[in-house]
Amino acid sequence: MKVIRFTLNVFALSAVLFLCGQIYQNVSFANNDQTNFAASQSSDRVDFENDLIPIFTKFGCNSGACHGSAAGRGEFKLSLFGGNLQADYKAIVRQLAGRRINLMHPEESLVILKPTAQTNHGGGHVLDENGEGALLLRNWIQQGASYETLRRLERVEISPQKQVIANLESPIQLHADAHFSDGTKRDVTRWTVFTPATAVAKLHRRGRHIIIARYLTEVVPIELIAPLNEVPIQNNKKSGETHTPPNIDSEILKLLSTLRLPVSPTVDDATFLRRVTLDLTGRIPTPDAATRFLTDSNTDKRETLVDTLLQSNEFNEYWTLQLAKLLRIGARDRNTQGAFVYHQWLSLQIRDGIGYDQMARSVILAIGDSHEVGPANFYRTVNGPREQAEFMSELFMGARLRCANCHSHPLDKWTQDDYHGLAAIFAKIEGDQIVKVKPSGEVLHPATREKAVPRIPGNRFLPTDVADGRLELVDWLTSSDNPYFAKAIVNRLWKAMMGRGLVEPVDDFRSTNPATHPELLTTLADDFVAHGYDLRRTLKRIALSEAYARSSNALPQNKADDRFYSHALQKPLAPEVLADAISDVLGVPDIYGDEPEGTRAISLFNPNTESDALDILGRCSRKTSCESSTEATDGLQRKLHLFNGDLLNARIGVPDSRLDKLMSDRKSPMEIVNEFYLAALSRQPTDTEQQFWKQHIDVNTSANSQRAVLEDMVWSLLTCNEFVNNN
Repeated sequence: MKVIRFTLNVFALSAVLFLCGQIYQNVSFANNDQTNFAASQSSDRVDFENDLIPIFTKFGCNSGACHGSAAGRGEFKLSLFGGNLQADYKAIVRQLAGRRINLMHPEESLVILKPTAQTNHGGGHVLDENGEGALLLRNWIQQGASYETLRRLERVEISPQKQVIANLESPIQLHADAHFSDGTKRDVTRWTVFTPATAVAKLHRRGRHIIIARYLTEVVPIELIAPLNEVPIQNNKKSGETHTPPNIDSEILKLLSTLRLPVSPTVDDATFLRRVTLDLTGRIPTPDAATRFLTDSNTDKRETLVDTLLQSNEFNEYWTLQLAKLLRIGARDRNTQGAFVYHQWLSLQIRDGIGYDQMARSVILAIGDSHEVGPANFYRTVNGPREQAEFMSELFMGARLRCANCHSHPLDKWTQDDYHGLAAIFAKIEGDQIVKVKPSGEVLHPATREKAVPRIPGNRFLPTDVADGRLELVDWLTSSDNPYFAKAIVNRLWKAMMGRGLVEPVDDFRSTNPATHPELLTTLADDFVAHGYDLRRTLKRIALSEAYARSSNALPQNKADDRFYSHALQKPLAPEVLADAISDVLGVPDIYGDEPEGTRAISLFNPNTESDALDILGRCSRKTSCESSTEATDGLQRKLHLFNGDLLNARIGVPDSRLDKLMSDRKSPMEIVNEFYLAALSRQPTDTEQQFWKQHIDVNTSANSQRAVLEDMVWSLLTCNEFVNNN
């Protein structure tokens, strides 16, 4: 009996010591200032946040593959990368009846025995029994295993944060310093996680490489550049070649010079005409327009062309489609009336040159009957306030806030408070046919199991009793100093014109996914804001840059470049654009559902309009983002139908087609060839192409006698890379 009593007393003593630790913890939470002052008097005190959490992160204990996963591992769950310190403390000290720590014999604590492999551990041998990590854990437990934070992390500095590497064989020593609120600085290189390298990095291939450094919740990108060519190059800028302010091209050329990448030559007039007409209007130039432009001798004809296109009805129609895809305008639950008025409203905004900030305000603040008020359909696009928060953040901020639903974003600043706080704002909007404010709307915060407090993401909480926080949200979003809004849309405009975003993916802005040309992105965004969020102005600046006018024909020295704009990137034509281009060249309109004959694919407001052609070509349903859609625009089905399907073959030579009319007009075979080249590619055949067709066409006989060969000629043009891409 005495033995039993003695054993119980030992456990009682352990419990008393444990409870003292809990009492101390509660006091520290209640009076952080006094605790921090007292703790700072002893430099050997182990700081739970700043000393222990980095250990768990360094060795992967709180990663998604281990205890940081959604369900944890081995009934032990930590927050991902230390995103929730109080939950981590509770898991280590309180859960499992407090058995993970042993205050009487710290070295026998499970939190030490398992990672040092002194007892069975699914993760294997993680810590050295006599290493610094295990020693810190033992000291912390000896000191009472209390939750105390002696200082607050303010920032982490990495050196070098950007470096050009001349020799791939030379290792790069990375160094990390943490700066704290008490004015101290510590070398935390050994506790910093570098991905995908260690503190000593070595590049194995040339190009631009991003390494991520993580210490506690801070993540810092490191940019290492190894020139793609060993010999320096000189990209001289020729006077008179561009009408744009120099900042676009100077930023592009600066990085190309660092990478030692030469630039491809400027395209000829025919290529520029077709490229910019497709990018600004979604159409191929008509033969008459091509002839006029190619014979125009004015030196400023490219700028005149761009201005004309930007003010055209075709521009309004095409960019309504572009923004309709961003807004995911579609007939949800057969709500064709809502989709129609939404599309019509958007078309008027484009036509009238309304600033993009005003468009955003209109949709975010919209209320009313969605069958009459177009922007109100913004709240009928997705289901639920959380989905609305994700949609809004991706659309207007270029940020994937959804990653902060279950835990703080592992690669960005967003927290669960940001995610559920934004959802709480949208929870107060009822998204039925009549969109209206619902003050009682709420969402639960999964970490607290209480109502989430409305919050401007990354900025501030709103009063808990706010009836409608959208005005505060949109004022913050569209303010001139907002770090996301202007950059998100400017980046999308750049991608539409150049084939790749300065930030890619375009809806994944974060410090650990830096822009290829950050100064250029900032310059474009600042100019966009300074000129009233004018879409046309930014598009014009890009269209008249030297970078935009480069050939897509890569040089031997720049063929590996897929993101630095030493040459133009090939852009597959969007399904709607390609469908219209095929109809224009063949002279045979396609039929879309019950729409009148002659309706263009790019003018359809409903992405579900019946159309075999658009299905074949891979249109986006807009049920999710078209920017990350898995529906292919250049997949196998599309290629097979172009090569051998009715999409082309059933229309090439039908009555009243372009080919049939040219034959009826008794055009010679080579005249027909020239007409189709001009219609499809905005140019005449090259000498080599002329010779090829003369070898296959008998120029001394009528076109009617060679219909099959001419049909093959048309088919070959409509399936060639130059036609199905915007080069």
